[in-house]
Amino acid sequence: MEGSLTARDRVGIQDFVLLDAYTSETAFLDNLKKRFSEDLIYTYIGTLLVSVNPYKELGIYTRKQMDLYMGVNIFELPPHIFALADNVYRTMISEINNHFILISGESGAGKTEASKKILQFYAVSCLRTKVLDSVRDRLLLSNPVLEAFGNAKTLKNDNSSRFGKYMDIQFDHQGAAVGGHILSYLLEKSRVVHQNHGERNFHIFYQLVEGGEDELLQWLGLERNSQNYMYLVQGACVKVSSINDESDWKTVQKALTVMDFSEKDIEHLFAVIASVLHLGNVHFEASQGYATLNSSEEIHWLSKLLGIAAHVLQEALTHRKIEAKAEEVLSPFTVDHAKYARDALAKAIYGRTFTWLVNKTNESLENKDSIRKTVIGLLDIYGFEVFDVNSFEQFCINYCNEKLQQLFIQLTIKSEQEEYEMEGIEWQPVPYFNNKIICDLVEEKHRGIISVLDEECLRPGEPTDLTFLEKLEEKLAGHPHFVTHMLADQKTRKTLGRGDFRLMHYAGEVTYSVTGFVDKNNDLLYRNIKDVMRQSKNPIVQQCFPSSEPDSKKRPETVATQFKSNLSSLTKILMSKESWYVRCLKPNDDKRPGHFDDVVVRHQVKYLGLMEHLRVRRAGFAYRRRYEVFLKRYKPLCPDTWPNWKGTAAEGVERLVRHLGYKPDEYKMGRTKLFIRHPRTLFATEDAYDICRHELATRIQAKYKGYRIKGDYLRQKEAATKIEACWRGLQARKERERRAWAVKVIKKFIKGFMNRNQPVSMDNSEYLAFVRQSYLSRLKENLPTSVLDKASWLTPPPIMREASAILQNVYTRHLVRTYVKGITAQRKAQLQMKALISDLFKGKKENYPQSVHQPFADTRISEKDMNIRVLQLMCPEGIKYSVPVIKYDRNGFRSRFRQLVLTQIAAYLVDEAKIKQRVEYSSLKGVSVSNLSDNFLILHVTCEDFKQKGDLVLQCSYLFEALTKLCLVMKNHNFIKVVNGSVRFDIQPGREGVIDFKSSSESMVYRAKNGHLIVESTQMKSR
Repeated sequence: MEGSLTARDRVGIQDFVLLDAYTSETAFLDNLKKRFSEDLIYTYIGTLLVSVNPYKELGIYTRKQMDLYMGVNIFELPPHIFALADNVYRTMISEINNHFILISGESGAGKTEASKKILQFYAVSCLRTKVLDSVRDRLLLSNPVLEAFGNAKTLKNDNSSRFGKYMDIQFDHQGAAVGGHILSYLLEKSRVVHQNHGERNFHIFYQLVEGGEDELLQWLGLERNSQNYMYLVQGACVKVSSINDESDWKTVQKALTVMDFSEKDIEHLFAVIASVLHLGNVHFEASQGYATLNSSEEIHWLSKLLGIAAHVLQEALTHRKIEAKAEEVLSPFTVDHAKYARDALAKAIYGRTFTWLVNKTNESLENKDSIRKTVIGLLDIYGFEVFDVNSFEQFCINYCNEKLQQLFIQLTIKSEQEEYEMEGIEWQPVPYFNNKIICDLVEEKHRGIISVLDEECLRPGEPTDLTFLEKLEEKLAGHPHFVTHMLADQKTRKTLGRGDFRLMHYAGEVTYSVTGFVDKNNDLLYRNIKDVMRQSKNPIVQQCFPSSEPDSKKRPETVATQFKSNLSSLTKILMSKESWYVRCLKPNDDKRPGHFDDVVVRHQVKYLGLMEHLRVRRAGFAYRRRYEVFLKRYKPLCPDTWPNWKGTAAEGVERLVRHLGYKPDEYKMGRTKLFIRHPRTLFATEDAYDICRHELATRIQAKYKGYRIKGDYLRQKEAATKIEACWRGLQARKERERRAWAVKVIKKFIKGFMNRNQPVSMDNSEYLAFVRQSYLSRLKENLPTSVLDKASWLTPPPIMREASAILQNVYTRHLVRTYVKGITAQRKAQLQMKALISDLFKGKKENYPQSVHQPFADTRISEKDMNIRVLQLMCPEGIKYSVPVIKYDRNGFRSRFRQLVLTQIAAYLVDEAKIKQRVEYSSLKGVSVSNLSDNFLILHVTCEDFKQKGDLVLQCSYLFEALTKLCLVMKNHNFIKVVNGSVRFDIQPGREGVIDFKSSSESMVYRAKNGHLIVESTQMKSR
């Protein structure tokens, strides 16, 4: 606690005991609100913990948080449910006595969650073994089971406990959780048959219908629709957004398995639950004034699930057995009586089954070891309830809270008084409101409300709720805490109905409606129905309605009397244990996170008695601590006590408070503790300590840093010296090894060099291997990049000559293969044509070398450049190639520009718009070209008559290309002849002409006097 006093301006006071205006309710609420706004939901009043429900996840219940609070004094860290749980646990271990934690508050304030968090903390913090883990799991999983069967949605809380629960957690001498025991109080059985608008029945019904497996529902005769069951729809609130019935069903099934419920137990249990739903759907009709059944299907399922004959059930639900002298007579029910009997049976079955479930859970948690155990009890019981309409259940619940408040005040004042007496401090009586007068009003014999109610229920005749109210008015008239419409003054009477009475509880006024008090207190089940239930073959029903149950004709105890007895037993249990308290508050009625409603919280603070408790704690001294704790914390504030005090702790504290200037009336010295009267005294001390702590921290940091740095320097220096020595030694050893290896290698190398030309032996094998490796490495870096590069291959040493020749051959083939793979189809065709022309003219014609580097085209004249009429004539034969040529007439040798067109069948000589000559390939005898550099070619044509034209004399700039195309079209290249000197050709049949080819310095074509055509061409340089 002290560690956070300096933050009190921002987050408020962690312990209300240190509040200056401790008598002011407004100051109390302001501090609570300030902490709530910072998501600090826990605050202490001494060792009492006040918890405000945040309605959201805060992330403060992790395993890390649990570890933080384990083994720590309750006031060393900020307030937390884990701090309280740990302090209770450690006190139990050290003092070897029993304790209980009373968790109280309104519905929706977080009591059940607080109980869960305490159980989870003990599950983690206690000693663990495989056996103990099993106990821990059962303790934790008993919660979801009991919540499913005992909790329900109400207007104020979606998971409201509709029964009181007291759980003892048993610990062995080592502090390990070894078992547990649960007591339940006043299950709200009336909820089984009736729910207010906006509320639901117990969770288990909806979980079974919505989450049960199809096979199970079929076996139980249920449908997956809660709307079909009368007991589930009266509140018109079947679905709730914050509740996942399917998921909760799986959790309950897992929990029942872990808690050693057999498959048969679970099967019979849900058969009983299903029978209640079927019972609710049983309808009656009036026949001649009496009830008759109109639900044969429901009776069938009831018979199957309960194991009772259908006709027996039908008779029990429509008739009552009356004893007249020595005879038993069956009296038929009216419809209203039949419905009452049906509902009474449903409540009895569910109530007794719940008791069986608690007992079965206790069997699972029971520790049969006879060794003495200490216990921590958790009392999670309904809080004070005030609704718009308050009935018998609220009366019992609020009576319970009155008794617990009485116990709380008694134990608190008793503990305060004992502490003062133990420490030798004078005790001054504390004025407080003693609610014994209210408890007596409810429970006093012969005059109390419960006694009057029992008398009315037991008297002969027809008791009613109004006659009960009249009896109350008769016996309690004039009581200061009781008022009815008849007894009230004119002003108060306006707020009371004629069937209401009002009690002035310690927490405020509550108005109760007497409607249903008599019936709910009787809670009678007709004897003949009990007899029928004893015939059941369902093992759970057999245990709930045992044949050994006394069948006395005397009326059983009423519900209120039973509850009073149970409450008395609970009080005795709690009085025998050390008490701890958790008070749960809800910040608003709307479950809104972050919203703090002053009116709602003020009302809860009042009825929970928090101001009363604070006044008791502050009646004398606000702060008390053991001398050792106080001295350990504040000794830096006095030079005489810092850093170490040699004397006793009490003497040290006395010296310290004198140095701090405490006035005599501000403190008292007890036997083992220092008592400080006012919070401001402690705050001033804490502020001084905060300043001193920073100064001390700075000095300690400086000294410690110097010490650490000096120590680090010396260690580093020593380490560096060692590392240097080791490193130098290591390097020297490596250098010696490296030199020895080098000498050995050099010797081998020299010896190998000297014997390099000898056969391979031990002397030269490593050297020769080095030579091979060296040559191959150099060869790898200097490989030729072209097939034509044959000069750059490295000269091999003698030992590698053969291998080098093989490698060169392989690599050349690799280059060739790589080159060939990279050639495209078009390039391949070019090369094939070049190869063809090479065979024909290489070394035979002078200008051939100049044509090698020039690529061949597919054609030299596109079809769009030809005359369309000519084109139409040749297209059917398929044009393969066309090229411009100069044609020399056979008579006179005049030159004319023409187009030479090669088709699949013939060669055409074409003028611009006319075919001049068509030469079929079959009539082509040959082609003559000279061996000089001219571009002339003579097509020799077969002439059979004088009408046919003779040979063609052509000059073509693309001579080699045209000849190649002609060879490809004709698929023959043997008809081309390269001639020297002169060529004879047929001008017409029987008449020849001559062409003379000559070399000259200038290219010329002319007709000689002898009638020959002279072709002079320049001489080409040989390549």
